[in-house]
Amino acid sequence: TWHAIVYQLAETTPEFGVALRFGVAGAGVLAWCAWRGERLRISARDHARLALQGVFTYSVSYLCVYHAESHVPSGLVAVGYSASPLIMGVAARLLWGTPLSRRLAVGGAMGLAGVTLIFWPEFSRMRDDASTALGAAFTVGAVLLSAVGSLIASRNRSSGLAFWPALGYGMAYSSLMSWLFVFGSGQALHWPAALSWWLSFAYLAAFGSVVAFACYLLLQQRIGVGPAATVGVATPVI
Repeated sequence: TWHAIVYQLAETTPEFGVALRFGVAGAGVLAWCAWRGERLRISARDHARLALQGVFTYSVSYLCVYHAESHVPSGLVAVGYSASPLIMGVAARLLWGTPLSRRLAVGGAMGLAGVTLIFWPEFSRMRDDASTALGAAFTVGAVLLSAVGSLIASRNRSSGLAFWPALGYGMAYSSLMSWLFVFGSGQALHWPAALSWWLSFAYLAAFGSVVAFACYLLLQQRIGVGPAATVGVATPVI
């Protein structure tokens, strides 16, 4: 997904790309739930919870990712996300008293250092200018906002919300928020013609959104928010 986003930025604004990506993904998940006969009717309070999860997990955090990759190499963004295990582990410890093991702390620090070394050649080619600083700031914002979204998702799941409808509604609400950014900023709607845009879009909507987040959120349920965030170290290496 880090590389596929580059093709999106070549044709459209980040806001348009994020809005359409998660709109299609959310609609697909909800349609699949309806076909399977899952209950889609939930309370207004649960809608509010899922809207909050969606805005942080899939909207504002990904807007920051897309904007970051407009200014810096995707490797820098990947390094930012490799700090996720430490951030999530500390956050879970402060919020809920979840034990922060020495193994997670040391392993997270080593993972961050390792990913930094892998992408060091890209960093050495970066210019020391305002654009790079802006890209780094967007990266920090993306990582922190994504962490907030993951923590909200963890609480939502413990409240008994069904997994697939929650995923679909969260993505739908994130798309709505992103469309508000599109129209609120006065952006003209531009439908790209490049095949590379549509192929990358199909990949991002299906595999980079539905499949990836389903796997991640299920993993988070099973082993906790801190250990699950180690995918932020593994993915850039792969």
